[in-house]
Amino acid sequence: MQKFKKIELKKFDGVKLGGISKIFKKLHIKAIRFSFFKLSIKDQMFFAKRLSFLIKAGVPLLESLYMIKDQTISRKFQKIILPIIDDVSNGQFLSTSLGKFRHLFGDLVINIISIGEQGGVLSSNLEYLAEELKKREALRRKVVSAFVYPIVVIVATLSITTFLMVYLFPKIIPIFASLGAGLPTSTRMLIWMSNFLQNHGFLLLISIIIFSILISIILRKNKVAHFFMDYFFIKVPIIGSVVRYYNVANSTRTLGLLLRSGLTLNEALPITGKTTKNLVYQREFNHLSKVVNRGERISSHLKKNRSVFPDMVHQIVAVGERSGNLAGSLVYVSELYENEVDDFTKNLSSLIEPVLMIFMGVLVGFVAISIISPIYSITQHLSPK
Repeated sequence: MQKFKKIELKKFDGVKLGGISKIFKKLHIKAIRFSFFKLSIKDQMFFAKRLSFLIKAGVPLLESLYMIKDQTISRKFQKIILPIIDDVSNGQFLSTSLGKFRHLFGDLVINIISIGEQGGVLSSNLEYLAEELKKREALRRKVVSAFVYPIVVIVATLSITTFLMVYLFPKIIPIFASLGAGLPTSTRMLIWMSNFLQNHGFLLLISIIIFSILISIILRKNKVAHFFMDYFFIKVPIIGSVVRYYNVANSTRTLGLLLRSGLTLNEALPITGKTTKNLVYQREFNHLSKVVNRGERISSHLKKNRSVFPDMVHQIVAVGERSGNLAGSLVYVSELYENEVDDFTKNLSSLIEPVLMIFMGVLVGFVAISIISPIYSITQHLSPK
């Protein structure tokens, strides 16, 4: 990395820097660290892409960072880049400064940039990084969009059913009561649910919200609970397949990129584990690191964990180990399972649609029968005068 002469910054986020500059900068970094601000994959991708382009064009690193600061619209991102500019102007490596915001950028970004600085290939590594982040974001969007349709259908069905029970059905109940006829079991059940929603519906809604928040907090704070939740989703039919393919595609591409960047397998495996949010795959990559330390092949460990890594993974990795091109094999595996996720998300609606239709039919049909049955029974006993 090029060394830069110390450049005195006149202002740091609108505050003049003097003797208290170091104290202010530390407080500024801590404020960002403990804030709710998150740096999306898209923001990281644009940062890497722009910086790669500027460095490749011959613009010095410090000047490139200034240009990115001036071009960015987000004020929050400007607050992050200001202390980075200050660090680089004082001769620090870019990766060292980004390490202060590890919770925002992540281990993958920091390590790829660090390798690029040490090897004098920062521009190339930033380009690889931008491409990796782009593919990861595209894969995430495909998975999210695939589950939007069924969620919308379920929410719409439940909303319509709740509307019928809370607003429509209570207007029909007095008619049944005035005639004094015996009501079917389904109608009595619907009356009970209708009365419950009218009297305790708001309390039920608040309870569901509080329960969801508590579950979210427990999953974030308790790693054991988070691990078993991740493991549960891997085992769920249909959903489990896309969870496995998604995590395999992301982790193998990350590992392949790290190996191509010059890291050893011992160094790359723990970093790969940290880049995935799925704790089951984190554990597997930590185990793989121990396997490599013992001098064993990682394909042998992958073969023993077919519930997490499909058969094709250990077969292709074994070929890469024998040929000496493990990085290329891992990238091939990631592309293979990215295509699997793509095909799966395209066909998911056709797989889930019959189940959704049955769910809607049973729920709406139950409400309809519960309303029509007593009316039909009453009309049968009416005799013309």
